[in-house]
Amino acid sequence: MSNHTLDARNMLCPMPVIKTQNKVAELKAGDTLEITCTDPGALNDIPAWCRINGHTVIETQNLDETVVVVLKVGKT
Repeated sequence: MSNHTLDARNMLCPMPVIKTQNKVAELKAGDTLEITCTDPGALNDIPAWCRINGHTVIETQNLDETVVVVLKVGKT
């Protein structure tokens, strides 16, 4: 299991989700990915994408103008 990060700041929908999808495709089941975004919609969009694709949201944070989502990769 490895921990990874993704900087998706200054990107508007749907780019944070697309960048997340592309990064997850490079990872192994059990890896974690922390995504940092400035698009407030990512707080809902990334968890919805995770539910559809079998990944687990570990944590979400809304820090001023920054959104952080941490997910655990499911079966890839």
